Amino acid sequence: MSQPRAVVIGAGIGGLTAAAALHRHGWSVTVLERGAALEPVGAGIALAPNAQRALDVIGAGDDVRAMSAWQAGGGLRLPGGRWLSRTTSDAAAERFGGPVVIAHRAALVDLLRSRLPAGSVRTGVAGEVTDPGGPDRPARVTVTAAGAGAAAGRDGGSSAPAGPTGTEAASPSGAAPPAALDAELVVAADGIHSAARRALFPDAPGPRYAGFTAWRFVAPTPEQPFEPHETWGRGRLWGTVPLHDGRVYAFATAAVPAGGRAADDERAELLRLFGGWHHPVPALLAAVPPGDVLRNDVYAAATALPAYHRGRVALVGDAAHPMTPNLGQGGCQAVEDAVVLALLTARATPGGLAGGTGPEDTVRALAAYTEARLDRTMDVVRRSGRVGRLTTWSSAPACALRSVLFAAAGKLGSRLVLRSLDGIADWSPPRPPYADRPRNPPAVRGRRDAGHEGPGAEPW
Repeated sequence: MSQPRAVVIGAGIGGLTAAAALHRHGWSVTVLERGAALEPVGAGIALAPNAQRALDVIGAGDDVRAMSAWQAGGGLRLPGGRWLSRTTSDAAAERFGGPVVIAHRAALVDLLRSRLPAGSVRTGVAGEVTDPGGPDRPARVTVTAAGAGAAAGRDGGSSAPAGPTGTEAASPSGAAPPAALDAELVVAADGIHSAARRALFPDAPGPRYAGFTAWRFVAPTPEQPFEPHETWGRGRLWGTVPLHDGRVYAFATAAVPAGGRAADDERAELLRLFGGWHHPVPALLAAVPPGDVLRNDVYAAATALPAYHRGRVALVGDAAHPMTPNLGQGGCQAVEDAVVLALLTARATPGGLAGGTGPEDTVRALAAYTEARLDRTMDVVRRSGRVGRLTTWSSAPACALRSVLFAAAGKLGSRLVLRSLDGIADWSPPRPPYADRPRNPPAVRGRRDAGHEGPGAEPW
């Protein structure tokens, strides 16, 4: 029987993880990326133990653990420098089976891409779902040069097919004709403003502005030592964490109207907002070039989608459940999505390792994917959103009360501070088919109990 075909729209973290996991389970995979090259959007990414265990399924978990740079203490602070609560990497590892790793996105993208065959990622093209397919027919993705036709969102896709085969459609304009790729599975990982999501569920409300914008950058480590921290001010937040390559990842948020941009540059805007805060904030702002500061408004799902699939198309990551970054779980949930999707479709693929019985099995597997992922991810969306709303408080009395509560929680120990990730960071992937289990499965299975929101989950 011929190799089953999969098209992945978007070469972000979720899309590349899905592609690597599907390839590992015997799919012929083509990844379509709008960008001219795989240049990650963003600076750092938090990979909690749940994401690390998911990455174990594709043999990448230990490589991510090797990127860990947080080896000591850290916690929550006020802009003047006072500590409200502290925790340690050991406490997080004991509670969740491993530390939270802060990685540079470029390093993670390179790691995931190394799990794919040469030529499977096609850059400079956009993929549009033109037929979601069904039990009796494959899905179809129309591929055009990026900017030449319908766009798939931030992560769209390239040129000659490298996996799924397609037919060439004549172009009346004389431009390069679009390619129609047929596949047994399409993974839409095209980001927050997903075109695939709009095509599958045109009546579903789109993401809504969360009430704050975010800045991110990577800078050299300052000469004066510092401890990793999140610092909460009035309607503002700043975080600083070390990266494994010796640099520092900094992130900040402020409750401002959507769509704003600094009249001069974003570093200057950060200096106005945070320049008087404690070390290392001023030193980092002095070290970063203005052009290296990224600014993005934060959007989150307004409500749950009816499903995370339709026909033979599955949504993963921000395309399915955009969330605020306050629990550091946006990328982690995308990785979970990707691995669960690959495991479920491996069990259903005709002729696959788990012995699927027919083409309708993949469609049924996608229904199981929605069942496995929708409630969990929307719970994370809601919990992260509640923490995000706490960061927007700006009145002096409310912020004073918030600080008192944080300090009281800190005095009760690290366990209470870390409870915001209970039921999230302790997740483990479902067991894969016997013939394709990782050679070194993680020893920690993790709890699935409900948790409680709180500050200082981990930097994002």
